[in-house]
Amino acid sequence: MEHKHHTVDYLELAVHDVAKAKGFYGKAFGWAFNDYGPEYAGIQKEGGGEVGGLNGTSDAPVGRPLLVLYSRDLEATRVAVVQAGGSIVREIFKFPGGRRFHFKDPSGNECAVWSE
Repeated sequence: MEHKHHTVDYLELAVHDVAKAKGFYGKAFGWAFNDYGPEYAGIQKEGGGEVGGLNGTSDAPVGRPLLVLYSRDLEATRVAVVQAGGSIVREIFKFPGGRRFHFKDPSGNECAVWSE
């Protein structure tokens, strides 16, 4: 799956119970998942790849999806976010498949940026 620089790439939902959320979305919409352990499941995209995830370990409040953008240069994007007036709420960290950081925009919306 090709990722495009600085575009919306992924939508993550904070959930209380990953297994229960998988059951709901699977039954209601026919979604399939990639399991990364008991606390995270990627939402499969038809034809390969993922379009989002169910995060049972997220610090984000349930009910607020996490918009995730892609970057070819994570460090440069982090600098640009801060220079534009955003605030970093979670520094760059590793996860299976890459690295990411979280920020808040000037309105208080939490988003994330990831890179391979």
